[in-house]
Amino acid sequence: MRSLLEDCAADESGATAIEYGLICGLIALVVIGAMTNLSNAIWNKLNMVAGAL
Repeated sequence: MRSLLEDCAADESGATAIEYGLICGLIALVVIGAMTNLSNAIWNKLNMVAGAL
């Protein structure tokens, strides 16, 4: 039983998966933020063009 607990404590494969998940989550937040800012800028430009017509 003790060796089983030691083996579980030494296993780091789950930690790696969690780290990759966190990295993917942060990248997704950055992409969503960038796309939101870009869409707002495009929306403002289109409204400016529509107002000029």
